[in-house]
Amino acid sequence: MVRRSWLPWLALAVLWFGTLPLRPLFDPDEGRYAEIPREMQASGDWVTPRLNDLKYFEKPPLQYWATAALYSAFGASESTSRLWAATLAFLCVPLVFGFVLRIGYAREVAVVAAAALAINPYFLLIGQLNLLDQGFTFFEVAAVFSLVLAQRSTPDAALERRWMLSAWTCLALATLSKGLVALVLAGVTVLLYMIFTRSLALLKRMHLSLGLPLFAAIVIPWFWLVQSRNPEFAQFFFVHEHFARFLTAVHERTEPFWYFPAIAVFAVSPILGSVRYWKRAGMAGQRTAQEFQVEKFLLIWCAVVLVFFSLSQSKLTPYILPMMPPLAVLLARGTALDPRAQQRAATVVFATMLLLAIALCVSSLRRQGLIDPHLMAGPAVAVVVSLAALLFVRLRADVRAAAQWVAIAMAAIVGMQGMIMAYALRPPMRSAKVLATLIAPLIDSQHTIYSVGQFRHTLAFYIGHSMKVFAFSRELEFGLAQAGVTPAASDLEQFRRAWSAEENALAVIEPDLYPQLQKSGLEGRLVARDARSIVVSRR
Repeated sequence: MVRRSWLPWLALAVLWFGTLPLRPLFDPDEGRYAEIPREMQASGDWVTPRLNDLKYFEKPPLQYWATAALYSAFGASESTSRLWAATLAFLCVPLVFGFVLRIGYAREVAVVAAAALAINPYFLLIGQLNLLDQGFTFFEVAAVFSLVLAQRSTPDAALERRWMLSAWTCLALATLSKGLVALVLAGVTVLLYMIFTRSLALLKRMHLSLGLPLFAAIVIPWFWLVQSRNPEFAQFFFVHEHFARFLTAVHERTEPFWYFPAIAVFAVSPILGSVRYWKRAGMAGQRTAQEFQVEKFLLIWCAVVLVFFSLSQSKLTPYILPMMPPLAVLLARGTALDPRAQQRAATVVFATMLLLAIALCVSSLRRQGLIDPHLMAGPAVAVVVSLAALLFVRLRADVRAAAQWVAIAMAAIVGMQGMIMAYALRPPMRSAKVLATLIAPLIDSQHTIYSVGQFRHTLAFYIGHSMKVFAFSRELEFGLAQAGVTPAASDLEQFRRAWSAEENALAVIEPDLYPQLQKSGLEGRLVARDARSIVVSRR
């Protein structure tokens, strides 16, 4: 028998994971993080990550390992490819709930904190995708929360030590999820906290003599193994992927400085109406430097994450995800003081779903000249459930606040998934699933598959086949160079020569290049196409 207290969590979990197998994988990120583990599991090489059979060292391997293990157990699919990321994103919600209770806040505040995260539209959107940021966020935030609990455990030395060892373990797993940024964010936060409190007490209670060896024992083995097998790893991973990514626009992902602050405001929009209560809940009761100041530490953490990534020359939307769970904790007490917080949150959730539905309608009209009923099924569900939650909160004021927050969270989760489902169907589709279905019967183990002017990660995953890439490099540039493929050896002329020598091959071609190749005498018949690719068969 499931205890009644677990029923809301069970309901939220069922809704959270409900559409994982129903949505096609998106290019490029979801396809990439599905394909790398597939190749790892297929090759049996769990040390050197590969994408399209080329070395791929942009990120550490923890998520690749976990997903490859899921493939081994349950097979490679959309749901298993997303399961690690989606699970760790969902676990951030009970993590926040449990942490708020641990630091001594009322259960009502813990409910608000968990709900604030569960209805956060930014968190909901990112949490449903197959990215590395959810795993990094869970472990990094778990490290932060464990450190806080350790500092509050003094003078219980044994409990303090256990929490600090948990913090070091989680920090190591965060490092294996996304690299040195885990150390940078945590280190800068600790340093600034000690500066602002003018105390070294935190440093003295970090159990460095036990924590550093534990961290090293978890992190170093893979770094040592991959470097010993790939001498080029260190320069690319540490210099190019960390320092160059932060200091230069080498990845061409530049955004204005206000980009992440604007996302942060959008993220807290459902509870933004409670802003005047936040200051009232402030940092009261924390006066001495020797007493660990939880809110101050979490506030510094959020500021460090926001400023660090705002200063970076490479900006991607998921980067500030690690500030969201601590931000929910910081805003929970003030939001709990607002007697109309639930009504405001439900109203904002409904308004967000309605605006997104309208935007999708407009997009459908512009692209197709009509509103596709299949496309609008998800948004319609989103609007209906969010409206139902709003009416429930407004008409059932006698219901406990916790039940109201759960209803809003359920509506927000279902609604955002409906929007993502609609986006997945919006032409041109950002997935090669349909294209893969069309060409899969044409492919056997003897086929050579060329990719010309593009590389679609989802296509590689769905057909389970690597491709020879021509006239394209981007993120494959390092792997191609290590394989001895120079830019001069990957242009269109080289492709034409290789293609003319084939008898049984397929070419997946960028549509803009296809007329040029036709004019140059490309042989073969067109066998499939979508908005992003044209497939030609040599046979």
